[in-house]
Amino acid sequence: MSTTSPPSHPLDADRPYPPIGWLSSGALACVVVGGIVLASYAPRKAPLPLATALLCVAAVLLATSGALLARLRAFSWKTFGNVFKWALLAYVITSGMIEFAFVRDHTRGASLALVTLMLVIFALSVPTTIAFTVARFADLD
Repeated sequence: MSTTSPPSHPLDADRPYPPIGWLSSGALACVVVGGIVLASYAPRKAPLPLATALLCVAAVLLATSGALLARLRAFSWKTFGNVFKWALLAYVITSGMIEFAFVRDHTRGASLALVTLMLVIFALSVPTTIAFTVARFADLD
């Protein structure tokens, strides 16, 4: 027989949050697909409209995620900040290495600009997802 006991503290219950993790993961998916499209054409000229559309969708998803995140009140911001800064460091380094590979393969012009912007979204979306997920289940500050 199982019994369910109420949470020891009202704030320990699973609090409802907006879909921040889903939105930032959607942004990541868009830039990964866009990056694959661009990389599959390297060093030839890639079709830019599809990659540009994916970049725009990713930017909107990440901006929406950031706006919803900024509106949270009952949230462990200290935990979010600690996790975000270290994850951001790791993903900035990773993005820099990927950017170097594209530059080394002689990617130039609009293709390189799109890759660079996609890598910026990549470097922000993953730490946002990780930090939000950790802080969501952390004790409030």
